[in-house]
Amino acid sequence: MRVLDLIRKKRDAGEHSRDELAFLVLGYTRGEIPDYQMSAWLMATWLRGLSQAEIAALTDVMLHSGDVVTFPELPAKKVDKHSTGGVGDKTSLILAPIVAAGGLFVPMISGRGLGHTGGTLDKLEAIPGFNTGLTLPEFRQVLAACGMSLIGQTAEIAPADKKIYALRDATSTVENIGLICASIMSKKLAEGIDALVLDVKTGWGAFMKREEDSVALAELMVSTARRMGKKAVALITDMDQPLGRFAGHSHEIMESIEVLRGKGADDLRDLSFELAAWMFYLGERTKSVEEGRALAAQLVQSGAALEKFRQNIQLQGGDPRVIDDYHRLPFAKKRVDVRAASAGFLDSTECRELGSTLAFLGGGRQKKEDAVDHGVGLEFHKRIGDRIAAGDVLVSVFYNDDGKIQEATQSLAASFRISPDPVPRKPLIRRLVGA
Repeated sequence: MRVLDLIRKKRDAGEHSRDELAFLVLGYTRGEIPDYQMSAWLMATWLRGLSQAEIAALTDVMLHSGDVVTFPELPAKKVDKHSTGGVGDKTSLILAPIVAAGGLFVPMISGRGLGHTGGTLDKLEAIPGFNTGLTLPEFRQVLAACGMSLIGQTAEIAPADKKIYALRDATSTVENIGLICASIMSKKLAEGIDALVLDVKTGWGAFMKREEDSVALAELMVSTARRMGKKAVALITDMDQPLGRFAGHSHEIMESIEVLRGKGADDLRDLSFELAAWMFYLGERTKSVEEGRALAAQLVQSGAALEKFRQNIQLQGGDPRVIDDYHRLPFAKKRVDVRAASAGFLDSTECRELGSTLAFLGGGRQKKEDAVDHGVGLEFHKRIGDRIAAGDVLVSVFYNDDGKIQEATQSLAASFRISPDPVPRKPLIRRLVGA
């Protein structure tokens, strides 16, 4: 088998066997295939696409390029959730404690923010002392003790994906749904889960702006999971505006705790409960999604979910006192409000620009090695469809860097569009895939 022949085969729209994909992926991971040949294959793949059989095979090869964690000692199903990312998307921090409190296990390997989206790991690290870098044995220990554990990708988990993604990023071959699917699913299936709930965002703040593209990716991920013997379902959810009232790491920890107290923004609570309900159902904890919703609400009302989060924070080295005292979180020292210049109705937001502005203020990374300011944040005061009076506060900005605030507020002000006519509200959950 020769690399050149495989590049030519994909260039000419041929379909690879699993053995051919294994030869390419594992050879590249071991350093036996140079970057320039793998880049050529990636570009051919980006142009010609991958069949569903190829995607399943590629996922399997990448999955088994490292350790696949198993938990035969745990008495209940292992279920996780993955989101394709957006602004203010903090549901993992809410549903993991809910689902763990309900008796299932949530082994969650998460990512960091890059660009306009926030990452679960960065949010958790706003909690003083919280360790997202657990070893696999420590990960297993925490999971067994409290039913949930949230860590970053280790060197043992899907190393092929880590190396290939870096090359895709450098060769403009990221935006291919087959490669995206294999990347996401190889990491998630390496967690040893029985079922997966996918939250595929659509809209201006999402990776996939068009709903039909989001549906295509969701269908691909669900079918790939099922080919690998896992239960899966996907929710297509709105990202034309931020989720919840806050974006920014400490602010999102605070807002997540508020939802676990039975408070918080309606959209954030509703989506978290819906995702948790599907996790309960696929994990065979409840006989229906409706029963799952009721269970999620009950676990929040009783305080059991909040106590589960407190337990997890302590087990992962964090300060559990943040649950009761938000002042223990790092918050920016300065605030400025961005106000509406005219009256009308909020028509739309440049949601991606809102996230990018937060990253510019220090809440995200321009490069992977950049440090993050956990204290900066945005508070959103209006939703699409709301009536606006001239001078109303649209967004409050919490910041530390005076040198950036003027540019940031100008960008934020330009991100809200006001219409003179009433604007209909869009549903939060657009569609279900695989249900």
